[in-house]
Amino acid sequence: MAISQPVSKPWLNGNELTYATQAVGDGWISSQGPFVRRFEEAFAEYNATAHGVACSSGTTALTLALRALGIGPGDEVIVPEFTMIASAWAVSYTGATPVFVDCADDLNIDVTRIEERITPRTKAIMPVHIYGRRCAMDPILELAHEYNLRVVEDSAEAHGVRPVGDIACFSLFANKIITAGEGGICLTDDERLAAQLAHLRGMAFTSDHSFLHKKLAYNFRMTAVQAAIALGQTEQLDEILAARNEIEKRYDEGLRDIDGITLLPRRDVLWMYDLRTRDRDGLRAFLAEEGIETRVFFKPMSRQPMYRDPGWSELNASRFAADGLYLPTHTGLTAEDQEHVVGKVREFHARSTRSREVPT
Repeated sequence: MAISQPVSKPWLNGNELTYATQAVGDGWISSQGPFVRRFEEAFAEYNATAHGVACSSGTTALTLALRALGIGPGDEVIVPEFTMIASAWAVSYTGATPVFVDCADDLNIDVTRIEERITPRTKAIMPVHIYGRRCAMDPILELAHEYNLRVVEDSAEAHGVRPVGDIACFSLFANKIITAGEGGICLTDDERLAAQLAHLRGMAFTSDHSFLHKKLAYNFRMTAVQAAIALGQTEQLDEILAARNEIEKRYDEGLRDIDGITLLPRRDVLWMYDLRTRDRDGLRAFLAEEGIETRVFFKPMSRQPMYRDPGWSELNASRFAADGLYLPTHTGLTAEDQEHVVGKVREFHARSTRSREVPT
């Protein structure tokens, strides 16, 4: 059956087309276009942060952040077991080693287990605000202070969660809370770090553009057309977050007390509505037949081929990966859309309950 309710789709109801058309009409479509700076300033101001540095993706934002902090071969970075693989890959791209820490019951990194993983080679902690739930940042910042570590926040799924670390990195992929199709941005209050981020994303050109490059850098620049779309999205961020908050409330109300469904803690901002279910594969197949798309949870980092650890099956993250999924979650999701999705989830679990009650 064709998908009638996708798990995600962008909400482009502001000035996105107007700004993108202006960028094309003015001929400023490269990374030098004025919309890049306008987006950086607007997003930084929204987050009460001094500097924004736009780039080509959330993954490149993380990579730039680590490089700007001087992290490289021989160093270690604390990364959650439960995250999208880009978090770990950004560490590997620098030549450093990701060191994984299991998740707590809210899916975020278990802050009580970070200290035992710190070694003399540890240079940074990378908390990830999973599915829009803010990590417990105070104990992370205390550890960073005690051990002289830097903090790089992976905020790819948490637009609207205010940064508190050295650098916060956001994704603007099409399924994120706000989008530019592709893209990312780093936020920092440190002027020197902001300059280094911009230097590294732009191939480390010297100020006189002499084509003498003194360090290995990247072409991680954002185009003006992407920035124009991102600016239009940023202008609507309060409205978008409010709409998503209502979506979360409706799902909570509609899905509570279903035998076989476990609801998870509320989110600080809603990226995806995640839950656990007794028969995930069966539910997914049933919903797919009804045209309702779903996604499974992230696999633990220690289960990934390049980081494989034989002890991964004992992780808390593995339990969540085995039975977790998320439902359609996008800003344009209406109450009627959700009523249909919730009704189908209830229908599946009612059938499942009756089948277990039949004597054998």
